[in-house]
Amino acid sequence: MAPSPLVEFFKRGEAARDVKMLAAQGGLAVRAHDQLSILVQLIDDQDPEVREMAGQTIDRIPASAVAAFLARSDVSVDLREFFADRGIFPADVAAEDDQQPLIDAEPDDPTFAEDPDEAADEQERQSVSQRLSQMSIPQKLKAATKGTKEMRSILVRDPSKLIAAAVMSSPKLTSQEVEVISRMASVSEDVLRTIASNRNWMKNYKIAFGLVKNPKTPLAVSLHLLHRINDKDLTMLAVDRNVPEQLRIGAKKKISASRT
Repeated sequence: MAPSPLVEFFKRGEAARDVKMLAAQGGLAVRAHDQLSILVQLIDDQDPEVREMAGQTIDRIPASAVAAFLARSDVSVDLREFFADRGIFPADVAAEDDQQPLIDAEPDDPTFAEDPDEAADEQERQSVSQRLSQMSIPQKLKAATKGTKEMRSILVRDPSKLIAAAVMSSPKLTSQEVEVISRMASVSEDVLRTIASNRNWMKNYKIAFGLVKNPKTPLAVSLHLLHRINDKDLTMLAVDRNVPEQLRIGAKKKISASRT
């Protein structure tokens, strides 16, 4: 499994204290892999309150849910060893779903309801962009992982790499959304690299082609994906002035090779 960009932020110590506390409380509802990795990371944080909160949150996760998750073949040895020290071992039957968090401190927050009728009156009068612009970093993080599709489409372009990484770690993010994001020239290169490193997403041809056609995608990534592109789309790429010249040349070479 490719390293999660969100987990890497915590490993590098780049998350602010309020963000750490949010994650330690179980309020950062990301996928199970990311959530447990972050919580385990915070167990050793320098801040005693963060450490204590992370420990309490881990203890609140049902042991049966943890055991089923640990039985998955894609769980790291480090995670298994951490929970073994706590007396929790892989179950006989592995959890099939790893896309949802194992614990959610605020599962029914109306702020991020898909249906605007469920939100407070004041929030109804504001546009999504206005609401997001007034949020703190921890609030944006919650919106990125638990909010609506429209919120994610805005926050994935946020200047903060942490916020964009949270969007890409959201269990609510669909392959259709990733397809749209792969074509966005307004997202960071980090977001596009995250997409390219995800094997499940890259099984989708439209996502792969979206990355290749996106002028913001790092050239090394685009060139690596050229072998996935069909002849019809290669022909379009070969004359597309919006992509780098090296990519056009690469597309022409692929076309020539297929005709010989």
